[in-house]
Amino acid sequence: MEPTVIVHMADYATCVAPQKITTIGLGSCVGVVLYDSSSRKCGMLHAMLPDSTRIRNNQNRMKFVDTGLEDLLKLMEREGVSRRKLVAKLAGGAKMFEFSGANETANIGLQNVEAAKRLLQKFGIPIIAEDTGKNYGRTIIFDPSTGKLEIKAVGHPISYI
Repeated sequence: MEPTVIVHMADYATCVAPQKITTIGLGSCVGVVLYDSSSRKCGMLHAMLPDSTRIRNNQNRMKFVDTGLEDLLKLMEREGVSRRKLVAKLAGGAKMFEFSGANETANIGLQNVEAAKRLLQKFGIPIIAEDTGKNYGRTIIFDPSTGKLEIKAVGHPISYI
């Protein structure tokens, strides 16, 4: 059995079937999977924040949706994947904490998901499935052999998108 590639928080990686790729701890963070079914290659980003321009002295581009997704896409293209063949799946972006009187601008999870959607649209990559929002964390495992994204969450049945 091939080892599963682990993507840590504020990180990304690529893999090809029969490997799988996973990340844990998607609370307000967003997990973005890019997938090419013809080559069975994929990439996964675990981003914490939507926009790198809001932070000074940023040392980790993978922490942010904007720079992390751009860098993951470039890596996949260097590995021979055509952007035109890619599709995306999203998970995470939960609203983990309720604050009285807080508006949606305080919802980092929603901002992360919206940033990912804007960037994927800009790159011309369709989103074919998502499990985002709500108020619970997720662990995701993507299998490029099947194209299925397994979603595990405490207190919820395992689902696939």
